[in-house]
Amino acid sequence: MGIDRKLSARMQGRVGPPVVQPFYDLIKLFSKDALVSTKMQLVSVYLYLTSVVLSVVMLVLGQDLLVLLFVLALGSVSLILGAFSVRSPYSQLGAYRELLLLLSYEPLLALFVVGVYLATGSFMVRDIFKMEQPLLLTLPLFAVTQILVLAMKMNKSPFDISSSHHAHQEIVRGILTEFSGPYLGVIELTHWYELVLLLGMTALLWANNLWVGAALALGSYFVVIVIDSITARMTWRWTLRVGWGIGIPLAVINLMMVYLGRF
Repeated sequence: MGIDRKLSARMQGRVGPPVVQPFYDLIKLFSKDALVSTKMQLVSVYLYLTSVVLSVVMLVLGQDLLVLLFVLALGSVSLILGAFSVRSPYSQLGAYRELLLLLSYEPLLALFVVGVYLATGSFMVRDIFKMEQPLLLTLPLFAVTQILVLAMKMNKSPFDISSSHHAHQEIVRGILTEFSGPYLGVIELTHWYELVLLLGMTALLWANNLWVGAALALGSYFVVIVIDSITARMTWRWTLRVGWGIGIPLAVINLMMVYLGRF
């Protein structure tokens, strides 16, 4: 996260904060008083953290991608419900927008899992490592859809419609407006785990050599940072159009290529 903010600042002609600034921010959040407006907020924050950490553990242990996707979606939905549970219009508007983002990136993740099944005959992550050739050669267009998912999940421009990734100083932060102190710290910490998870899923495209897979994942994230630095925030309609009009067709074309190639 610190390197991300440093690179973004350099691209915009600024010096930027120290690389360790996100750790300072996190320590500061955890040192503040713990206040929530509703109990649902409290439940949603810890459910969000638990689901993402569990997803990371499942990925590392080579478990079922379909179940992993369900667990991950459960956490995202819980955060949205936490934002809906308060009466603040800013929080509720952010929750609506996060819901639209969810409808944009979840189909892309689901189609990625379907592609893995068509290529390996299994939903298990461990079976990807047994393939003789990299998954990327079979699912090349999913490298593009994974970049879209990364940008949407990490609230990067132009998809930062529910909460800007860079607007740490803003009082009104969409879905995060009514979270504060250690609970906001837990959400920020969960975003870190989420980034590791998404980079890990991108690295699966070249799981035969994890160094190459890691380079592919970091390269994808660098592309996301560049796009984040040179684009402005879209409206929610454009976000849906990109997800459904570009991402899903690319994924479906790749799935058809894999399916037809088997005959």
